[in-house]
Amino acid sequence: MAGTQRVYKQRIKSTLALKKMFRAQELIAASRIGRARERMHRATPASQAITHAVSALATHSTVSHPLLSQRSDTNRVAVLLVASDRGMAGAYSASAIREAERLIERLEGAGKQVALYVFGRRAVSYYSFRRRALTGQWTGGSDSPDVDVANEIASVLLGAFEAPADEGGVGELHVVYTQFVNMVTQRPRVIRMLPLEVVEGVAPAGTSDVLPLYEFEPSPEAVLDALLPRYVRSRIYACMLQAAASELAARQRAMHTATDNAEELIRLYTRLANQARQSEITQEISEIVSGADALAS
Repeated sequence: MAGTQRVYKQRIKSTLALKKMFRAQELIAASRIGRARERMHRATPASQAITHAVSALATHSTVSHPLLSQRSDTNRVAVLLVASDRGMAGAYSASAIREAERLIERLEGAGKQVALYVFGRRAVSYYSFRRRALTGQWTGGSDSPDVDVANEIASVLLGAFEAPADEGGVGELHVVYTQFVNMVTQRPRVIRMLPLEVVEGVAPAGTSDVLPLYEFEPSPEAVLDALLPRYVRSRIYACMLQAAASELAARQRAMHTATDNAEELIRLYTRLANQARQSEITQEISEIVSGADALAS
């Protein structure tokens, strides 16, 4: 019985240590989620404005541009997966990876050759463990994306899209990330970023669906050359900010649940330890009484 008590006391001690760690992670995520949501909301208007401008230019002009045209000289497709650097976020990274796997399976079923680009240590570890080749990988700052890293990723992907077929050029660019809906709901999402899908350029909510009229100086071709790379960079950065807010929200919720579970385990182990102690006391009393009866007889 004494050994059983020691086991339960050790479990209570280790669970208390885990509870403190879970609680600390929950508080850290809660302190960062506000900043992440603010950055996400600040980046949204600029991304929407560029999307509207590019859509208007593609709609109202007859310019043919490589970023707007479907390539027929290659069957390679680039997929960018945005995951997290750290765990303790529930199924956040697993859901994004699962969505990317479904996309890759669908593309390969259509006869495409997938070049996989990954952001986040969890996804890098997942594919490294399975010995899957990665065309590009970036790690660090998944819960607080840096604009320079986003620009680097955009430059690499744009370079792959504009490269000749014999140099590994790709005909499409898909991005898999987690969309932040609210603190409770975060959804894995797939978007095709290149070639540009003009249908994404809708008017903001509460306004007319008619796109504004633009005058392009010096020419539509020059505007497209300058605007489309900015469009790709802003969209990738916006996706990374959405994923960062989703990661922190998922981590806060997962750590809150883990803290509650740790408290429940502590209550259970405490009750079992008390029962073991009571059994030990009862056994000792029984032995004393039996000894006294033996001496009296």
